[in-house]
Amino acid sequence: MPHPIDPEFLAYPLRAMADAALGRAAELGAEHADFRLERIRDASLRLRDGNTQSSLDTTDVGFAVRVVHDGAWGFAAGVDLTVDAAARVAEEAVAVARVSASIAAASGLGDRVELAPEPVYADAVWVSAYDVNPFDVAEAERVGLLAQWSRELLAADGVDHVDAGLMAVHENKFYADSAGTTTTQQRVRIHPQLTVIAVDRESGAFESMRTLAPPTGRGWEYLTGTGWDWKAELAELPALLAERLAAPSVEAGTYDVVVDPSNLWLTIHESIGHATELDRALGYEAAYAGTSFATFDKLNTLKYGSEIMHVTGDRTAEHGLATIGFDDEGVATQQWDLVRDGVLTGYQLDRNMARMKGFGRSNGCAFADSPSHVPVQRMANVSLQPAAEDRSTADLIGAVERGLYIVGDKSWSIDMQRYNFQFTGQRAYKIENGRLAGQVKDFAYQATTTDFWGSMEAVGGPSTYVFGGAFNCGKAQPGQVAAVGHGCPSALFRGVRILNTVQEAGR
Repeated sequence: MPHPIDPEFLAYPLRAMADAALGRAAELGAEHADFRLERIRDASLRLRDGNTQSSLDTTDVGFAVRVVHDGAWGFAAGVDLTVDAAARVAEEAVAVARVSASIAAASGLGDRVELAPEPVYADAVWVSAYDVNPFDVAEAERVGLLAQWSRELLAADGVDHVDAGLMAVHENKFYADSAGTTTTQQRVRIHPQLTVIAVDRESGAFESMRTLAPPTGRGWEYLTGTGWDWKAELAELPALLAERLAAPSVEAGTYDVVVDPSNLWLTIHESIGHATELDRALGYEAAYAGTSFATFDKLNTLKYGSEIMHVTGDRTAEHGLATIGFDDEGVATQQWDLVRDGVLTGYQLDRNMARMKGFGRSNGCAFADSPSHVPVQRMANVSLQPAAEDRSTADLIGAVERGLYIVGDKSWSIDMQRYNFQFTGQRAYKIENGRLAGQVKDFAYQATTTDFWGSMEAVGGPSTYVFGGAFNCGKAQPGQVAAVGHGCPSALFRGVRILNTVQEAGR
């Protein structure tokens, strides 16, 4: 059974404030108005060698009113949770829209804002899938578990330092609009992470390696046995670090590469997730976040990758970091194709973009990271689908004579059109005649987006599928961050260029 909506949040005058704001906007001639009240609680812990370095627990509460008036957007926000304040902020939003409309009329620039249609959802409630709210767990218990894990790692041979961290978010959101939709939502997400560090006293060289456990839309149960085997991962980390410290530098060249989901999720995020945001493809993010090579004229024709490539956008996947019930425009969330049979077939949309480019409906990608920010088009869970048959990672490795198996995300670089990129990883293993043959270091793989995905020969089955992601995808001006999720199986790529990063840095 899902958790009930937090009664403290329901105690706010949600409907009274919404009625006041929407009513005042209608009196002033708004063609559309929406009201959003949010409470976001954000906590983070940082430990160094088992000792607490920082502990933060903040709550952001406020509301926003957005309107369409005379074909232009208007937006305003407030923190005074009263009916009078809601009406006043609605007036401010309409005033902003009037100024925007007059500027557009004088310049002759800009399309009129119109929203794609969406059914009305009255009194809808959605709660994410979690067992234990991490904020119901005492801080001493949270610190105690991270400290215990840190001490266990420090006791292992070859581990000189341990960094441990935990981020948790509890988010409540109430939305109402002038069409009659009202939604109340609650979601929880959590990200634990530990990093071990080894120092070679003679040379001064050091290496670090961190856990592969991804952030997730779960609760405290994620640290105590549901969704990840922490005991197994922590037990093997010191030996993996020692092997990396002694590993030879990679020989640059062309390799067949098997990429683990713990690394591939980030490549998906950068080269597919951002590239298929329609606002970016249309040039609306050019001044800050960049554009996309996957421009709108290429829809249904661009050969994005090999024929086995099937990528979906999804706001509904259980435990996904971008999973919600309704977006910040009152759109019920859904799943859809972005790339099918290797061809670009879709984009991520909000209601205005959907109407502007002739889509029948938004796919629910409007989101604001706080009550003080306007919703913008943000990324869904963008995921590479596994093979129907349950092919293992070992099967993929077995198909390689000379190659690399790359595990864990690390650094990355990609151009503003999401086309030329370079990625490293936590560790890489040589593959010789279908078998792993020890770690190598100083590696990066480099390609263009279409060449890389075009070289994908096989994907693993459902048993290899893992949901990765991040809490901190950045976009928009003023800047906003959003949690993003990316599921994928292991995958085999042929003929990938591998760089030696030490040699490249010396050039």
